[in-house]
Amino acid sequence: MTNNKNSAATATWTGMVSVDDTALYVTDTGGTGRAVIYLNGAYADQKHWRRVIADLGPGFRHIAFDERARGKSKQSTDHSFEASLRDIDAVLAARGVQQAILVGWSYGGILGWHWADRNPGRTLGVVTVDALPFGLTGEAGHERIRAQFHKMRLLLPLARPFGMAARMSAADHALVGIDANEYAAASAPVLNRLTCPVRFVVATGDSLGTEAGEMEEVRTSLNPVLAANPNVQVSAKVASNHTQILRKDSPAVATAVREVAATL
Repeated sequence: MTNNKNSAATATWTGMVSVDDTALYVTDTGGTGRAVIYLNGAYADQKHWRRVIADLGPGFRHIAFDERARGKSKQSTDHSFEASLRDIDAVLAARGVQQAILVGWSYGGILGWHWADRNPGRTLGVVTVDALPFGLTGEAGHERIRAQFHKMRLLLPLARPFGMAARMSAADHALVGIDANEYAAASAPVLNRLTCPVRFVVATGDSLGTEAGEMEEVRTSLNPVLAANPNVQVSAKVASNHTQILRKDSPAVATAVREVAATL
């Protein structure tokens, strides 16, 4: 672990945290407030959380990091969902944090459910930003994901500077998506047994790569969970879509974090 910067004015720490064959770029604002760890979309970096962090302000301790081969983090030979769960462990251990609120967008939301399920004593609460217990599975689903990334293969390098693509091939992007969809599809039982407060912020617009109205059908996958587990609630439904939600509706995400904190 190396320390890049320390600011006396803000107490913000930035540095690299080693895990497995890689190192993750981490930002930790420090302070005595509730620790919040931010879990990114599958190919995104931590800068997408800037508005949420600004909305919440210094009353919380904000910990964000770039996943393997994203942002300023190093490459890795393992981009699996299980590796991403280990990365959460590594970051929290390196920063000396025992308990935290997990705030995850998309892929990060799915990570949050599974990490909370495996670490109930360490999870203060979960805020999920537009992730759902639904996935494209089986060979037909996998082929759809592979085809989508094949079409996008020339755009991925252009998207990297904006924190929307990883430093990996289109085929590897697809493998990450396939892995995430399999875990998402198997997540309803995980959500049903969570005992911590869980709040969802859900987009209502159509998303990239989906057909008109398809996302509304996908969003119904959350209804059985809401009926089965009173700890799981929808904090807000917002007008934006999956890609825009952190940029356009950060106040709704911040409100959901405050709702979770208020229950503690």
